[in-house]
Amino acid sequence: MFQKEIVINNHTGLHARPASELVELCSKFESDITLVKDDEEEINAKSIISILSAGIYQGTRISLQIEGPDEDTASTQVVKFLENLPD
Repeated sequence: MFQKEIVINNHTGLHARPASELVELCSKFESDITLVKDDEEEINAKSIISILSAGIYQGTRISLQIEGPDEDTASTQVVKFLENLPD
């Protein structure tokens, strides 16, 4: 299982456009991909509704958790995406 703490640094957070792009990226992988907010709220990274309703804004600390057969490839791509979110 892959796990990494990430702080969302872009000014607008995970609003509709980047959330949609994240869902599209994560849906390419067979692995389960979860964002954990505030050490308790689990967010399915393949669900646009889950991401948007979580309220992930600038400065939000999340834990990215990936588990499955392609977690190595998924972790590289999802971390790169989240660490370089466009505004």
